[in-house]
Amino acid sequence: AGLRRARGGGGGAAARARGLVRVMAASRLPPAALTLKQFLRRQQVLQLYRRILQAIRQVPTETDRHYLKEWAREEFKRNKDATNEDAIRMMITQGNMQLQELERTLQLVKS
Repeated sequence: AGLRRARGGGGGAAARARGLVRVMAASRLPPAALTLKQFLRRQQVLQLYRRILQAIRQVPTETDRHYLKEWAREEFKRNKDATNEDAIRMMITQGNMQLQELERTLQLVKS
């Protein structure tokens, strides 16, 4: 019994430490986990953002590139808290149409 007390009270301290580790690990999780549908929609949005930035890199003039990059960043930032599924779908569709327009314009500039 004396040996147990010397090592931390018979395992009570170790059990408390394990509990603390579990609580700390749980606190690192996001407050609300995404559903599969939300996760997939988020991936679509991120992919669209990357594709827009890739297209902007092809813009020939520095000032136009800077303007378009800031525009894209602000648009995505402005809508980052959107939760309505229909609104998000509509924004993705609009973003894809704007990307296609940018790509068509870039093709015209190259030819």
